[in-house]
Amino acid sequence: MGVFSRLSDILKSNINDLLDKAEDPEKMVKQIIIDMQKELTIATQNLGKAKASERLAQKKMDDAVKVAAGWEAKAKAALSQGNQDLAKQALAKKVRADEEVASYTEMYESISTQTDAIEDQVEVLKAKLDEAKSRQAMLIARSQMADTKKALAKSQGGFDGASALEKFDRMEEKIQRKEAEADAFAEIGGGGDADLIESFDQIEKDAKVDAELARLMAEMNGGTAE
Repeated sequence: MGVFSRLSDILKSNINDLLDKAEDPEKMVKQIIIDMQKELTIATQNLGKAKASERLAQKKMDDAVKVAAGWEAKAKAALSQGNQDLAKQALAKKVRADEEVASYTEMYESISTQTDAIEDQVEVLKAKLDEAKSRQAMLIARSQMADTKKALAKSQGGFDGASALEKFDRMEEKIQRKEAEADAFAEIGGGGDADLIESFDQIEKDAKVDAELARLMAEMNGGTAE
């Protein structure tokens, strides 16, 4: 809401410039619709790219989970043959895979959150465009009526220009059109990817390997005891 308020203030502070430049309200209304449609197309394309990045991150995360599970299975197989050294080597690989799982999980969650936000913004932009289209005929009709009143006033010897009420109506038309355009454009936004988790040093990795080995041996010894 803060963005919309600032944009509204900017538009209101430049009313005179808008009135001077907007000599043909009908053409402006049509151009605004065209511009909003272009923005919607761009936003939709960006959403498609975001969804593709999300799917890629999820695949990397799922692959890392499978790799970690595979190394644990290999460690179990080595222990079942009484080969602890080979089991420790497999568990060292599993520890590294677990780190990649954590990294890709964080990446996926970040991208997924951003994708959801972009999708919400696209829906808002669609709603704004639909609203602008529904108001198009009404704004054009008001503009034509204001022009008619101005012409009648001149032909009847009235003021040389629109009356105060006509000026107010015209200003309201242009502000409303500009606010609709600004509101729609302000909905689109983005973000960045999270940093990858730094690798553990060798001491931490050895500790994790030993812990995994102890857990796995306890698990297998407990299973055979049953």
